[in-house]
Amino acid sequence: MSKSVADQGVPISVKIRERVLASKQRFHANDNIAEFIQPGELEALLQEVEDKMKGVLESLVIDTANDHNTTDTAKRLAKMYVKEVFNGRYVKSPEITEFPNAERLNELMIVGPITVRSACSHHFCPVIGKIWIGILPNKNTNVIGLSKYARLAEWVMGRPQIQEEAVVQLADLIQQKTRPDGLALVMEATHFCMAWRGVKDMDSRMINSVMRGAFLKDPILRREFLALIPGKD
Repeated sequence: MSKSVADQGVPISVKIRERVLASKQRFHANDNIAEFIQPGELEALLQEVEDKMKGVLESLVIDTANDHNTTDTAKRLAKMYVKEVFNGRYVKSPEITEFPNAERLNELMIVGPITVRSACSHHFCPVIGKIWIGILPNKNTNVIGLSKYARLAEWVMGRPQIQEEAVVQLADLIQQKTRPDGLALVMEATHFCMAWRGVKDMDSRMINSVMRGAFLKDPILRREFLALIPGKD
């Protein structure tokens, strides 16, 4: 039997999963798996998710056939998860043009607040907050445009996450792209798994920080960074 015939009827998610397993790579909720998705397969995955979402709605005893409000909900949910809120799992990192530090800048630079939107991997409830990024460049540091920090943050946060891991992932990515002497990140976010369900506390927020290099070693630099973030001094 030819491979093409054998593959008929196999869900696209199974094919993608088999490639990931064969490579011995992780595919947790907050991992990017774009390298294992072939051209055209994302649309097939979108259709598969839609079909399975219809089953979820049926199990919730929702009459999607006669309820005009939910007739296309499965399609909307599939698009939301695959193409929007979890898109950072399925697409490659955005193209980031890096320039040499021609002027040999070595002063503290702060980018933010960058508004970020994610979802907790426990309940798939929204996580919405802001990130501030501090960079202490050196003569070998790559310079990237301000908007590129927001694109990298959106890519990392566009996956089911827990905040503590998300800030580390983003810090690793920025450090790899820019190679600064020091890197600092602070993220403050509201978690709707608390505000919408559970204790229903609308005011609670989580704040995380990551300090690398000079920010970790130099308390004066760290205090300067934190003092320049509105409300964080």
